[in-house]
Amino acid sequence: MDLVGLSLPLLLVFWQWTTTTGAAVTYWTYTGSVGQSKWADYFPDCGGKAQSPVDVATVQTQYDPSLGPLTPLGYSQHGNKPFSLYNNGHTVVVPLPDWMSLGGLPWQFTAVQMHLHWGNGAPEAGGSEHTINGQSSAAELHVVHYNSELYPNMSVAMTQQDGLAVLGVLIETGEEANQAFWNILNYLGRIRHAGQSVSIPAFDVQSLLPSDLGRYYRYNGSLTTPPCFQSVLWTLFTETVKISHTQLMKLETVLYASKEDADRVVMQDNYRTPQPLNDRTILSSFPLESVKVYTAGEITAIVIGALCGCVGVAVIIRFIVKTIRSTSSWDVLPSIRPAPVPRTMEPGKELKQDVALNTTTEPGKKEDPVPPSV
Repeated sequence: MDLVGLSLPLLLVFWQWTTTTGAAVTYWTYTGSVGQSKWADYFPDCGGKAQSPVDVATVQTQYDPSLGPLTPLGYSQHGNKPFSLYNNGHTVVVPLPDWMSLGGLPWQFTAVQMHLHWGNGAPEAGGSEHTINGQSSAAELHVVHYNSELYPNMSVAMTQQDGLAVLGVLIETGEEANQAFWNILNYLGRIRHAGQSVSIPAFDVQSLLPSDLGRYYRYNGSLTTPPCFQSVLWTLFTETVKISHTQLMKLETVLYASKEDADRVVMQDNYRTPQPLNDRTILSSFPLESVKVYTAGEITAIVIGALCGCVGVAVIIRFIVKTIRSTSSWDVLPSIRPAPVPRTMEPGKELKQDVALNTTTEPGKKEDPVPPSV
């Protein structure tokens, strides 16, 4: 989540909070002298033990049957009032109306804004903040909510451990364009420079989300940009959404992180790298068996086992073939060879001899031998 994507009044409240608490406020970037490796020097929470994003090792997640499907409330009821689109120098932000909220969580959470993270267009480059088993996606969408049941507003909630809830949607590329994302991407050319904003037609926000909202990972984490407050209940959906290569290129090349009167700096690679999980547990809303992922050692064992099995089958087949060939010779089974017929015996005589030998005789009576054939 990008805190700078909040509305101007909220930013003023945040500025007042930092000045009264003595926190150091400074300009930050993703790379360079004030890049993410230096964030903790200026924003202490960025060095905390419950930071986001994280890598989700699926075999280490824990199934929690109490995690039910999430319910977006009012996401499709955009009304007639237009949305706004804003370039804050770090990402593109769409503030959301307060009638949108999220059900299916321990408390009621009201929508605040949504924004995106992406890479630089290079082959095999990342773009998403969260990763699954070490694999990045092309981009990531975040939909931010605050706990409106316990706290009066976003500025208070974001400093509390149970104050925020963020939906994470991993984005991949495909051949077809995603019509829902054109509602944002079509207007990027009007906010190319940091600080620019534009009104856009309202649209169905739920159309940006995956169709399956019941399969996800859940963990406690933080904002992914300074000041990195550890106040976020994260929900990362397993189902990805797809946009076309053209749409991704538009996202990666149109916007600038610099103001209009400054040297142009293309807005790219605006994602934080995965942070240590430490002692946290990532929960899953579905049984692990349904998404079995094998480790490198398990894959090696399976391959070796398969090869050994093939060798064993080959040995068995060879033995069977050799046996069949051996049993085809009468020398191996002399007991079933027919008795040789004498050359002087006429055809049919042997049968008669057998019959005669099997004929019963009276006791004590000696049977005349059968004269041999001539």
